[in-house]
Amino acid sequence: MIKNFKTTIITSFILVLLVIFAGSMVRMTGSGMGCPDWPKCFGYLIPPTTEKDVFWKSNFNYKKGVMILRNEKFYSAKIDFLSSNEFMSSNWLEYTKHDYNEFSVMNTWFEFINRFIGAIAGLSTVIMFLFSFNFLKTKPVVTIMSFIVLLSMLFQAWLGKLVVDSNLSPYKITVHMLMAIVILSLIIFIYKKSDVKKN
Repeated sequence: MIKNFKTTIITSFILVLLVIFAGSMVRMTGSGMGCPDWPKCFGYLIPPTTEKDVFWKSNFNYKKGVMILRNEKFYSAKIDFLSSNEFMSSNWLEYTKHDYNEFSVMNTWFEFINRFIGAIAGLSTVIMFLFSFNFLKTKPVVTIMSFIVLLSMLFQAWLGKLVVDSNLSPYKITVHMLMAIVILSLIIFIYKKSDVKKN
């Protein structure tokens, strides 16, 4: 069990590092708004791969929340419906959380990969927390800090949403980055406190 805990600590650390790296790539390529909504991307679990996927289409089954780009504005489907031959504005709600109105396949996928790695990192910290219960009686600080890491990852996800909703506010981006560094530091602390090398 202790060996498994060591594995989850290292895995979590590597994944958080990858999230930071992916985030820097998003920043360098200007892909921060590649997905204008959160947690989905244009209302999809798997984002669009071509421009035609985000433009309105006739005779197409739209699901609630799916986004389109029309007349330099984003719209979100109010309900599930089959589109007719003409655009019906009554089926759509203008997306007004921000004024971003562009689409780039590259930017979308850079941002999606960043989010995807972040989700995997979050799952890894959940597993790490579960394994930390083996230390609850002998070294409760390990379990407590593992729980704090888990809460920090949830907070980090919420910060990511705020960054998108704010159309990449520099202040919120900075806090988002600093939080990732804090999480890395906490994971290192857990590794040292658990004395996994001696077990």
